[in-house]
Amino acid sequence: MNGELAIEAKGITKFYGKRTILKDINLRVKKGSVFAVLGPNGAGKTTAVRILSTLTKLDSGEVYVAGHALALEVGAIRSKISLTGQYAAVDEKLTGRENMSMIGELCGINKKETKERTQQLLAQFDLLDDADKISGTYSGGMRRKLDLAMSLINSPEIIFLDEPTTGLDPRSRRAMWEIIGGLRKKGVTIFLTTQYLEEADQLADTIIVIDDGVVVAEGTPEELKRRVGDRSLQLTFATQKEAEVAASLFKPGDVLSKKGGVTVSIKTDGSVAHTKKVMDTLHAAGSNPSDMTFHAPSLDEVFFALTGNNDKKKDDSHENEAI
Repeated sequence: MNGELAIEAKGITKFYGKRTILKDINLRVKKGSVFAVLGPNGAGKTTAVRILSTLTKLDSGEVYVAGHALALEVGAIRSKISLTGQYAAVDEKLTGRENMSMIGELCGINKKETKERTQQLLAQFDLLDDADKISGTYSGGMRRKLDLAMSLINSPEIIFLDEPTTGLDPRSRRAMWEIIGGLRKKGVTIFLTTQYLEEADQLADTIIVIDDGVVVAEGTPEELKRRVGDRSLQLTFATQKEAEVAASLFKPGDVLSKKGGVTVSIKTDGSVAHTKKVMDTLHAAGSNPSDMTFHAPSLDEVFFALTGNNDKKKDDSHENEAI
């Protein structure tokens, strides 16, 4: 396994009955990075997480996590990772502090270290004021933060987050993003599945898109966006004739489209220098747009272009099996 990688997988394949859930999946996750998996319901995201986190057996392929072979060193892998699922695994009859202590004990951490880690993490997640309240009284956002804090008590090298912000309001989701970003800065590797495209765009260093159990795209957010279109300047003019004159000032390959007769779309690299060059060209010819906006492809466009119509797909939660 490459020493720069936290996770390496080759040819992961998984069947449930006659159905193929994952087909020949290859992954290379760099240490200290945020690696996001996008895909519609039923694509196989949760199954991939469960395989990599040792909870589900694969049918074929090789997996290395934190330098250990999944086929031979499950115990060693489990000592280096943590998993936060789609729903907070919090005992609602215990206080926040008691939940933390319980996990520390289950991880075999001594009481002194557990107490210290609990205090640090509750402070980090802004839960100290509510630490001794019954967690069943917590809001959804607080329970998710407590769940993540619990998963960090053993100082894992790699954290698997399976749709960690599902069901959270926008404020709580943003708070969770800040926490994930903070973990990345500390060198923790984050393996994230999500259906929130903005979440992947904000957090991920690398994204893969899975559809029907197959990786259909991989790259940085910007690389994926470039696959579905170019950045452009949308120039609006008072009349169709003015728009046609403006379009004639540029190379045909740089004119992406003319919309509604009065709007011209010009290809750009998004830089200030190129925008100035476009405007200087227009000004020199006496062509003055009444409005100008910048457009860049979004991950939404990437998602729909790569996965098509998935209205009939089912949630893959029913596919999860314990070892």
